[in-house]
Amino acid sequence: MAGPHLKFASLHDVELCTHAATGERRAFGELVRRHGSAVRGVLRRMGAQPAEADDVAQDAFLAAFEGIAEFRGEGAFASWVKKIAARLYLRRLQKDRRLGALSVEAAEEEGPDADGRIDLDEALKALGLAERLCVTLCYGAGVSHAEAAEALNLPLGTVKSHVKRGLEKLRTRLAPSTGVDLSGRRGNG
Repeated sequence: MAGPHLKFASLHDVELCTHAATGERRAFGELVRRHGSAVRGVLRRMGAQPAEADDVAQDAFLAAFEGIAEFRGEGAFASWVKKIAARLYLRRLQKDRRLGALSVEAAEEEGPDADGRIDLDEALKALGLAERLCVTLCYGAGVSHAEAAEALNLPLGTVKSHVKRGLEKLRTRLAPSTGVDLSGRRGNG
């Protein structure tokens, strides 16, 4: 039994997608094994609770398996499935009517942990919902500003403003204690 697993474990994502497109479930299983935690991580950063992130990630991988023939290998498989997951999560939020109340309220400032560290997940929690969604979509899921605007049903300029403001807040929270420099990072929209 170890033979087939090792066969797929050594293949590139594009090769696995080719096998999966022919119905080889073990090849797709290897893709899920490789990228499942990253997909759940993006969803958690967008605000999903652990169980919800698991559910949406499962739905995203199912959608990816069903549409695997659409994946052309022009970008990374991980980015493609993260975009699927982000869109599914946004649809879920819209269905729950949580997006209707997007606001630009300032987040409560929190300091670093007792040991002087602050992590990205904690810093993202300090952003407003709109800023967190826009930053996570554009930088975590690889969605363009235009795609984020469409998914969130917001004007493109508003999304760009949320991303800019969110990155500024993250820069303020992370740079002094960790040396992380977000100023050189460019948006993708």
